[in-house]
Amino acid sequence: MRFLFPGFLFALLTVAIPIIIHLFNFRKFKKVYFSNVQFLKEIEQQTSSSKNLRNLLVLASRILAIIFLVFAFAQPYFPAKNNASAYNSQIVSVFIDNSYSMETVSKQGSLLDEAKRRAKEIAAAYNLNDKFQVINNDFEGRHQRLLNLDEFNNAVDEIKISPNNRTISDIIERQKDIFDGNPNSLKTSYVISDFQKNMLSQTDLPGDSSVKFRLLRLKSNTLPNISIDSVWFTSPIHRTGQAEKLVVKLRNNSDVKSENIPIKLLINKQQKAIGSIRLEPRASSSDTLSFSSSTAGWQGAEINITDYPVIFDDRFYFSYHVQESLKILAINGVKFNPFLQAVYQSDPFFRLENVSSGNINYSNLGNYPLIILNEISEFSSGLIQQLKIYAERGGSIIVFPALNSDFVQLSNFLNTLGTDIPEQIIDSETRVASINLSHLVFKDVFERLPQKMDLPAVKKYIRFSSRSRSGRQTILELPGKRVFMGEYALGKGKIYISAVPLQDEAGNFARHSVFVPLMYRVALLGLQDSRLFYTIGKDQSIEIPRLNLNANQTLRIKNKEFEAIPDVRQTENATRLFIADQIKDAGNYEITKGDSVMVNISFNNSGSESDLTYASDGDLRKQFDGNKPDILNSAEGSIQNQVKTANLGTQLWKLCLILSLICLAAEILLIRFYTTTSTHPVINYEKNSPSTRNYPG
Repeated sequence: MRFLFPGFLFALLTVAIPIIIHLFNFRKFKKVYFSNVQFLKEIEQQTSSSKNLRNLLVLASRILAIIFLVFAFAQPYFPAKNNASAYNSQIVSVFIDNSYSMETVSKQGSLLDEAKRRAKEIAAAYNLNDKFQVINNDFEGRHQRLLNLDEFNNAVDEIKISPNNRTISDIIERQKDIFDGNPNSLKTSYVISDFQKNMLSQTDLPGDSSVKFRLLRLKSNTLPNISIDSVWFTSPIHRTGQAEKLVVKLRNNSDVKSENIPIKLLINKQQKAIGSIRLEPRASSSDTLSFSSSTAGWQGAEINITDYPVIFDDRFYFSYHVQESLKILAINGVKFNPFLQAVYQSDPFFRLENVSSGNINYSNLGNYPLIILNEISEFSSGLIQQLKIYAERGGSIIVFPALNSDFVQLSNFLNTLGTDIPEQIIDSETRVASINLSHLVFKDVFERLPQKMDLPAVKKYIRFSSRSRSGRQTILELPGKRVFMGEYALGKGKIYISAVPLQDEAGNFARHSVFVPLMYRVALLGLQDSRLFYTIGKDQSIEIPRLNLNANQTLRIKNKEFEAIPDVRQTENATRLFIADQIKDAGNYEITKGDSVMVNISFNNSGSESDLTYASDGDLRKQFDGNKPDILNSAEGSIQNQVKTANLGTQLWKLCLILSLICLAAEILLIRFYTTTSTHPVINYEKNSPSTRNYPG
């Protein structure tokens, strides 16, 4: 047993006071007259013996009361294992969970405010010479240093809600960095959190006997919560005046059924559509909102729901681009094709530009989502290389070959693109045998399929090889599993190859009803659909179409409240922006070059915080391999006392105080109820023989 304040033990000298009082009884005596002294002697002996026993018991109770009271002030304890006195100093690392779930409330206010208060109580339980570290979900570099008590309290006050969330393994690894730099100190790790299930790690933490792990759970009131899971369009193509359908998926994170949850769609801060949805407990459901895009360009949109009192996940942001027109480039080998002119001139959304194969501006190829190669006989090495780069960056190429050309150059071109290559010309009439209606080209084209569908007739066509590594998807197929129209992937782009040119001598494909929707859909699918949204903390890089930057030009990412310069890295196919942890708030942002808006992007918080279910104590202990943590209870009053008890061992001052009070109560009971009367024979009093004796009054 040890004493926390051994200086108080000098007060044990006060035990001499009741002993002195007992040894020297200074009470005065008075005379009492008795008739016969002989009988009085027997009474006196019996009464004196009883009184001496009572006095000894009173003395013992007084001595013990003083001893236990002094011990209570000296605070005795049984030291714990790895007691701090064996080390020169202590290193205490405190993690404060500041994720969105800590905005929920308990009886003592928000969980984050309670976590800050508890962190200060923990620090107050240590000595002034001990050092502290405070970290949160942001994992900022400025928190990777040791602080004194005042600096620690100031750092705790600065913590605010963050969109980031970490697992227990991430937290312990972060704390380990500061512990490794102080090998000769007693190390203690504290994690203060509500311990949602998303904090649990996939693998157990390795044991570390040099570190004490203590977890402090904060409990919030039970609250229902509805969150926005995701959004997506039914069609990736957006054009002015087109009817849009947006699917919104909501999730019920509680065990209570929710009725008529209102949904509101805003585009560029203007309300475009509303809806409502009902959700079963712990279930997800989707609703489709219909609206039309009235303006071209980048659109910043958001979905709002009304769900009190948990509101941090009631907004969802996304961005998309609406095309005003679609430019198509036709590179012609001999002359312009009237069928191409006719199919695209019928819709003002499409803008077809024709050039000859010898008059191509290679620098502008990226401005066209679709390039049509119309009966080109000669392919220069420069054209082959530029078209390959164009396709790898996301462009679409459709090839209508010439039947009277030399297959050597065409084969060289297609071989560079990694597609099937021509073998020979088949001069016999046939008909397309099947159509792949599951392909994206024909998605939503036919409302109802006829039993005997009329397919294009073929008079003369090119038979292509079937290379195993070409990755072909057949769109239209000839008898014998021969490709009539096929799709091939190259980088981010697509290559479409037809077995026939757009000439009457090859068949009726250019005049067939299938030709128009096929050419429309191929052109629309050439539009690169950008990501609707990114997730804060997970998506650390953004990939956008390649932007050409001069040596002194920079890109900026900004909105009304924020502006930053991201790290830019150019690749052959795209421009990558690395934002690290610059984006902290959900919302719509612009990527600008100078004064021009190049791309809109949107960021949302991780949906893991929306599920307000918590890990049990058993789940938390299973995370630690061998060195199981102590779990502190925030409901048991001051955490400071719990920490002191855990640090020092079993404290006995409360027991000493109780024993002191028991001894004082015993003294009172002895004085009040302990009598000194005894049985004796009857005394005959004689008036004529008086006697006197001194007897204490």
